[in-house]
Order: sequence, then structure tokens, then C-alpha cells
Amino acid sequence: MDSRTKGTRRGVISDWGGVLTPPLAEGIQAWLRADRIDIEHYYEVMRPYFDGSLADGNPVHALERGEVETREFERVIAALLRSTHGGPVVAEGLIHRMFSNFDPVHTMYEALRGARDAGAVTALLSNSWGNGYPRDHFESTFDAVVISGEVGMRKPEHRIYLHTCDLLGLRPEDCVFIDDLEHNVRTAEELGMTGILHTDVAATQRALDRFLAPEGTPPEADRRGRAVA
Repeated sequence: MDSRTKGTRRGVISDWGGVLTPPLAEGIQAWLRADRIDIEHYYEVMRPYFDGSLADGNPVHALERGEVETREFERVIAALLRSTHGGPVVAEGLIHRMFSNFDPVHTMYEALRGARDAGAVTALLSNSWGNGYPRDHFESTFDAVVISGEVGMRKPEHRIYLHTCDLLGLRPEDCVFIDDLEHNVRTAEELGMTGILHTDVAATQRALDRFLAPEGTPPEADRRGRAVA
């Protein structure tokens, strides 16, 4: 009998960028330096895309849902940016270059594979910018892979979390959700999941161990239902 059929079946759902890769800011800044793009100006012009002030018609949200072509988005973003060498920012291949420094954090993959080996079912849940993912480790790590641009939904929309739980055959209450962004974790908690706000592999591993503890020893949680590392 498969160990996943014994006892309480649990799910572990993980983000990609900033969890299975080094912190987002590190990868983005490495790209900005390599492409000789003004870093302060980048954050200034991109801020409205992330602070909620472009709630209607936000092109980042559209890209993450797969509603706009990557090449079109690259042209829009390149036109906003300013180089440090006086020339134009090259639009073609911009997204590929942006994510070229997002190397796998192998210890985090190992933590998720450990959870899977312990009987949990696992899923990746990632907002895509049309970038290619290094999928070499996906088959050995995940039972389901949910990429926002492939399903027409994005975090923190409730429906993409529920879709992922459905793929695992679990209720939200039976799942833990790992992400490096507070608002994404908060939405998962609103739906009944146990949230882990990822800051480092060791802390996330401790929280996972508590969540996956044998039946009858529920994981410690704070008042929001978030796993305590």
C-alpha cells in the first residue's frame, strides 16, 4: 500500500521564486547589473505594478494569467527602463535574462522531497512571467505543477489555491502553503491552509516537520493558523 493512503493525507504546496530559488531581490538585481539598467529607476517605475495602485488593467497581472504575450510585455517594460550606458534597454529576451540568475536551492527541493517521501502529496504553485522554469527537479518533487500563465489564474486569487488543492484531492485545511510573500501566505490562511512565510530553508523545514507530525500531534500555530518555526 502506498504510504500516502495511511492516516491523515496531507498536502504541501510551494511557491517557486524566492522559495526554490534565492531571494527575488538578489536575482533581479543581478539581472539589472548585467544588463546595465539603472536600479533605482527600475524600482521607481515598477512600484505601481506591485503596490496595488494599478489594480485595474495591471499588465503584470495580465502577464501572470497568460493574457498578454511575453514579447509585448517585454517591449512595454523595456520602454520604461533606463540604461546606465545611455543606449536603449534591449526588449527581446528581457524576461529570460531577468530570470537567468534564479538557480535552484537544492536543500529546499530536498525538504519537499522529504515531505513527499513521508507521505504528503506536493504541488508547485507559481506566478509566471512567461519565463521558462528549470523543470529538471519537478517530476521527483511534485505530484502537481500549477503555473499561473498556464491556468489563467494568479496568486493571490482564491481560485488558483483551490484549483491546486483539487489537483491534490485535498481540502485547504489539509494543506500547508509556502511562499516568500506575505500577502500570498495570508490568502492561503484565509482559505484554511496552514501558512509558512519562507525566510530560509531551516525555518521552513522546522515548520514542515511540525505540520507533518504524526496524527494526534498537530503542528504548533500562531493565532493566524500559521505554522510556527
